[in-house]
Amino acid sequence: MLSLNSKKQLSQFLSEDIGKGDITSALLPKKKITVTIISREHAIVAGVNHAKEIFKIKGCIVKILKKDGSKIKPNQKIMSITGDARKILMCERTALNLLTRMSGIATQTNQLVKKIPNKTKLYATRKTAPGLRYFDKEAVEIGGGKKHRLRLDEMVMIKDNHIAVSDSLETLIKKAKRKYKKFEVEVENISDLMLAAKNGASIIMLDNFKPIQIKKAITILKNQKLRNKVLLEASGGINSKNISAYGKTGVDIISVGSITNSVKGIDMSLEI
Repeated sequence: MLSLNSKKQLSQFLSEDIGKGDITSALLPKKKITVTIISREHAIVAGVNHAKEIFKIKGCIVKILKKDGSKIKPNQKIMSITGDARKILMCERTALNLLTRMSGIATQTNQLVKKIPNKTKLYATRKTAPGLRYFDKEAVEIGGGKKHRLRLDEMVMIKDNHIAVSDSLETLIKKAKRKYKKFEVEVENISDLMLAAKNGASIIMLDNFKPIQIKKAITILKNQKLRNKVLLEASGGINSKNISAYGKTGVDIISVGSITNSVKGIDMSLEI
């Protein structure tokens, strides 16, 4: 079931595209038609419920043929829509834009998830298009990944710029620990890693660590009997070519910004 907030956003997306009215479709006669949305390539489907809602806003009847998470082949039908031709064409681009983007994110996420061990989780980041974060993160989950933080108010994450403004990393960690049970710290070297681990960080992000450096970090934590007290996240420069190597290091989390900020939409079309 869609939330009231997501329904509101979908209505805004549609209004943005329509403006004062679809003056081209207005030239058409009032005619009831049935159309289908099909895929032109292999993909993981994501966003069908949101696409359905967009058409429903204009009174169309939608039948979902492939649910979110389904694997599809070229020329497979994803959904059928019945309604006034003018209304369907009015909704076409908005629905396809969201459906193709979300399916692209889910597909790319799924491809990466398959390259890492089951115990290692793939997380999205906040590198999303403004206004689309809810949908981008949902697509990541459909593809087998995890959302991580949706907003800044969900968890403390101390990063390099926070440290640059503050007195020190240790000062920030102590402040965070006094107010929150769970917080994350980004580190760029072994010294800061140990500082964060010894001071109770819940998650430590190893920023731009190479796989060999991560293995070394894990060995040091184990020797200090700190490995089981913290989750380790690998981040920075991770892609389809090297993600397997990162997965084999033993980290708990791998975060990849490209699955949402550099997504390639799946080729789909609406056929009358």
